[in-house]
Amino acid sequence: MIEEGKAAPEFALADAGGRTVRLSNFRGKTVVLYFYPKDDTPGCTTEACAFRDDHAAYGDRDAVIIGISPDDVASHAKFAEKYDLPFLLLADPNHAVAEAYGVWKEKVNYGKTYWGIERTTVVIDPRGRIRRIFRRVKPAGHSREILEALAAP
Repeated sequence: MIEEGKAAPEFALADAGGRTVRLSNFRGKTVVLYFYPKDDTPGCTTEACAFRDDHAAYGDRDAVIIGISPDDVASHAKFAEKYDLPFLLLADPNHAVAEAYGVWKEKVNYGKTYWGIERTTVVIDPRGRIRRIFRRVKPAGHSREILEALAAP
């Protein structure tokens, strides 16, 4: 389980173009790592488009946005193109990274039990340590909540 103040678990996952991306590639920058359940679903689209719309403000804070879901590379490519998403989407089809970050959870929907992503955002500082964890995120307004947290000392 991850904790604020501790080192963020390292990972290497494929992006929408099939290139390998490592968390360590972003040392020296703040990383907004957001875990979401599924490409092109209503809540996930709301969240992704808000990050897209606020993308310049993240750049002003020297922060990068990275989305992770269990979807495959092709799904991410289609989702990013459809909504003109200017940030990385990483494929975690075996949910290994989601498990390392403690966001792969048993869920219940309409009486059906299954495993999936608990919508969570982790802010990682330039040294690779976890600055903040936002659990059970509500998609609407979340990007602004993160921007406010980045502005706080």
